[in-house]
Amino acid sequence: MAGTKDGGRAAAATNRAKYGADFYAKIGAMGGKKGRTGGFYADRELARVAGAKGGRISRRTKKVA
Repeated sequence: MAGTKDGGRAAAATNRAKYGADFYAKIGAMGGKKGRTGGFYADRELARVAGAKGGRISRRTKKVA
């Protein structure tokens, strides 16, 4: 039954029985707490500069005239 919808439901039931009804809420909260809103979200100017650099790099081959 591995990889089927029924198997997934059985695994979820097992996880809830072993680790409590709030098992999925707990692991979801762990992931949410690990997030640190940084990177481009924190520095709009950095995103602008990085986007400009990426835009200058052409993926097309140079046409020989």
